[in-house]
Amino acid sequence: MEKPDKLETLDDLLAQAGHYAEFCMRNSGTMRPALFLIGAEGPLMIATASMDGVEEKDAFVTAARLICIAQAATSVVVALEAWMKFAKPGEPIDMTEPPSEAFDRQEVVVLMGESKTGQKQRILPIIRSGNGRFFGFKEAVMPQTERFEGRFSQILSPNTPTDEHRFIAKAMLEMKGLNLDKPGSSVRLSPQKAKKSRR
Repeated sequence: MEKPDKLETLDDLLAQAGHYAEFCMRNSGTMRPALFLIGAEGPLMIATASMDGVEEKDAFVTAARLICIAQAATSVVVALEAWMKFAKPGEPIDMTEPPSEAFDRQEVVVLMGESKTGQKQRILPIIRSGNGRFFGFKEAVMPQTERFEGRFSQILSPNTPTDEHRFIAKAMLEMKGLNLDKPGSSVRLSPQKAKKSRR
């Protein structure tokens, strides 16, 4: 996937996220979950080392929403690896079985984008060779979705944040130990563990 020449629209961000996904998969066979945004201070990318448990996923989403407020984001894309399963023709999908445990699961990279004008989602099915190494992305057989729900949706605030909201969000991020460098930089994002006080 080609890197976009500019980062001005949601489509540009989706292309950038796709380029990031392919670069990571070709170099390491895996991809860190990442957030891409366009805000008042320019484009920004945030990556987290891991997102295995519910706490880490919730921490990522909470921080992502605060970052979008702090940066007055107008477009945002969440990129992550996931398992996907499909219903057999003419049959309803089994909602009781997690996709990660399904026999016919498909490993994919999901790009979930939001802007003030709506949502866009791209699914990139992963192809691996016999030894498990990343081979490429195959063309998705499912249509692009323009509406999605779940933990990683509604990251972008529906209202334009005020200067006060941005100040508060930045202060909250600093309390979490998150350091947002200059626009266009990449930082690590990890959930903080609660510290137990000794008495």
